Amino acid sequence: MKYLSTTFNIEVPSEELMQPSRELLADSCGEIGYESFVDSDGGIVGYIQQEHYSETMVKEMVEHFPISDVAITYVTEDIPDQDWNETWEAEGFASIIVDGKVTIYDAHHVEDAEQFSTPIQIGIQARNAFGTGNHETTRMIVSTLLGLPLSSRRVLDCGCGTGILGIVAIKCGAKEVVAYDIDEFCTDNARHNAILNGVGELMDVLLGNSGVLSHVEGIFDVVMANINRNILLQDMEAFHSVMAHGASLVLSGFYEEDAPMLLQKAETLGLHEVSRKVDNNWCCLTLS
Repeated sequence: MKYLSTTFNIEVPSEELMQPSRELLADSCGEIGYESFVDSDGGIVGYIQQEHYSETMVKEMVEHFPISDVAITYVTEDIPDQDWNETWEAEGFASIIVDGKVTIYDAHHVEDAEQFSTPIQIGIQARNAFGTGNHETTRMIVSTLLGLPLSSRRVLDCGCGTGILGIVAIKCGAKEVVAYDIDEFCTDNARHNAILNGVGELMDVLLGNSGVLSHVEGIFDVVMANINRNILLQDMEAFHSVMAHGASLVLSGFYEEDAPMLLQKAETLGLHEVSRKVDNNWCCLTLS
């Protein structure tokens, strides 16, 4: 699946406006199909599937940016698949520890996981896929999973990326994980990482969007999704349809100011908030 990157340069009259402008711009980008974002020195970089990109919509979004004295320019480029892989493998990512219990390390660059003192060590070889634990949303879901009763439970990972969340769930006792992603690079990478961590037989990875759930048998005790706000709103009903009575739904990939909108949708499905985590304005909701 082909992706594009758009580098947005934000010119602000005062530095205090930079972060609010980043957040507003990321929110607007999410509404027109962008899936993920990273901060840059001068603004943000957004990633979108080529088939969803519209130059007209991006131009209109920039022209109607709600802060009048902020100027935004942008450049959109192809992401060559080979170069993307080479960047991940060459640069790698720093190992992180979540709640003193899980270490997530770059399996490209670390050969001896025994050096880590946590009860659980997970090696990830990221290839064109999101989910190394270094982003706030991934860390918050990992932390949430550590607090859930996962022993012998069935777990669904929606938009699995590298497969990190499903692997954590299995390491915490889940008996089975079904995962899916719209990107073939992600599904291949998730399968690879599951095998790398010795849980390949317990993790079924499917290619597609939430429509794949119509072909999945049974229901789930935990459903998790680290996706942008608009996809969560669109797919929440599908998530709810495969949840067992009393199941948990763990959502992240959005800012805290977006939580009321998601909770309003959740209430229409009979779901209520159990807990939330916030890290650098990113939010993680646990619903039941």
